[in-house]
Amino acid sequence: MEVLKLILQAAPSTSDVVGVAKGISDFGMMAIAAAFFIVLAAALMWSCFAWFKTLINGMIDAQKKSMQDLLAETRAQNAALTDIAEGLRPETQLRIRNLTGFAFDLAIEKVCRLIKKVRTENHITDHEATSIKIRKSLRVIHDDRNSKFDTFTYKGKQLSSYCSEDWIEQVANVVESEIYHVDGENNSRAFSNVSLAYDNIKTEFYAKMKD
Repeated sequence: MEVLKLILQAAPSTSDVVGVAKGISDFGMMAIAAAFFIVLAAALMWSCFAWFKTLINGMIDAQKKSMQDLLAETRAQNAALTDIAEGLRPETQLRIRNLTGFAFDLAIEKVCRLIKKVRTENHITDHEATSIKIRKSLRVIHDDRNSKFDTFTYKGKQLSSYCSEDWIEQVANVVESEIYHVDGENNSRAFSNVSLAYDNIKTEFYAKMKD
């Protein structure tokens, strides 16, 4: 009996057991709550980090695009300024005048030969056929000259852009007036009239370059 009493005295009471269980329960909930808040804080930090990273990347991309646009605009302005400066140089204008002068002088010779050729090879009483041949031949001369002008530029444009399609008709009228002149064939007169026509063309050409 004495032994039983000692065992009963040594055993924990019911209140002690309940206290221990309650403590375990409370600490378990605290651990769960702490773990939840840790996960929540980590998720919040990750979201903030991802948002901040996206914001920084967007700013970098926008800055890069702005720099590329600025660089392209700067290059375009430099090219335009180079073209303008090139056009304002006296030696450039002199070179162009010499080049185009040779081209137009050569055209005068070609047109004078065309007049002689039409007189000898064509049945000039057929005005319509003669007119068609004259304009086709002048078209060839015009396009050939423009193809050579295409290799040179002035103020950023090809020299051929300063030429006019109306020149073909202007010269054609001179050619027809010589072929059907009431005083007949006169090579000196034909050369003078064709030269005058091309002088007018050159004046128009240089005026366009100044615009």
